[in-house]
Amino acid sequence: MKKEIFENYAVEIATAFGLTKKELFSRNRSRHIVDARWVLYYLCIERPISRLFIQQYMEDSGLKVSYNNIIHGYKEGKKLINEDYDYKVIVDNILNKYE
Repeated sequence: MKKEIFENYAVEIATAFGLTKKELFSRNRSRHIVDARWVLYYLCIERPISRLFIQQYMEDSGLKVSYNNIIHGYKEGKKLINEDYDYKVIVDNILNKYE
């Protein structure tokens, strides 16, 4: 069940950011891709999906990330969402669709 939620969020975030899922889970560190991952971490942790599950789902999708990277990304994603209206709109639209 949690994996399905993770997958749905990943698809929605990739679409909202103009990315493919492959790009979202690539090692690419371009700002817009990193921001998208941070928003993914934020949504998953707020759901709540455990950080260990997020780590496993990320690895299953092709990107190995550390536990600390997820925590850092969550905090940065939260800042983005609180400070930038456009990110808040993306998150609200996704939450409205899956809650």
